Amino acid sequence: MPKLHRNDVALYYEEAGAGPLVLLSHGFGATSKMWRPQLPVLAERYRAVAWDLRGHGQTVSPEDPAAYSSAACVDDIAALLDTAGADRAVIGGHSLGGYLSLAFADRFPERVRALLLVGTGPGFKRDEPRAKWNEAATKQAERLEQRGLDAIPASQTEWGGTHRSASALAFAARGMLAQSDGRMYEALTRVQVPTLVLVGADDRAFLAAAEVMTAKIARAEKVVIPDAGHAVNVDQPEAVNRALREFLDAL
Repeated sequence: MPKLHRNDVALYYEEAGAGPLVLLSHGFGATSKMWRPQLPVLAERYRAVAWDLRGHGQTVSPEDPAAYSSAACVDDIAALLDTAGADRAVIGGHSLGGYLSLAFADRFPERVRALLLVGTGPGFKRDEPRAKWNEAATKQAERLEQRGLDAIPASQTEWGGTHRSASALAFAARGMLAQSDGRMYEALTRVQVPTLVLVGADDRAFLAAAEVMTAKIARAEKVVIPDAGHAVNVDQPEAVNRALREFLDAL
């Protein structure tokens, strides 16, 4: 599989199909493997690309904490579009990947044809819940430093893939998962492209976030998938594939 070399980072990605580009980013602790139930279906009409974020999967990441940030990931997405020869694309992601997709849309709105926001949220408007989120991100980093890759649940490894470095994942938790402000929450009203907000009915941590995004993004539509948790595209792949195709085919 190909890798995109950007300075001291080698980004691993997978692609399938031909046509308009759909780029998918995974959540924290997962890899591009989580999108394998979707890639063949999307590839019937689209060029689907899924990649491993910094610190994750088969991406080769530096042992430098400064290399891990949301801004760096946004630049990575732009570089992947450039490599694909695409001026614009449908940009989507799950959890952390969805947050990064929003960040990309805010920074490069001219390059976004539509958004796919799966089991994700826009961060926090208020400081207190953001501080609790960041505390959890720090604890996740500490678990990785203390226990290594064993800190990733085996059940998640089955569908989410494996990683090269526990220390790189810990850097990602501190630099990419943690949030410094409420800028993505404030950016929701600036999103002007068609947006699919997709969430599992049992994903209690993100149901409210899905409501907020649907209300604040002018052209958003929400789909709630029954009998699915946070990894909604893994729990109910056929239902998610159907929702993705219906949304994309209507663009």
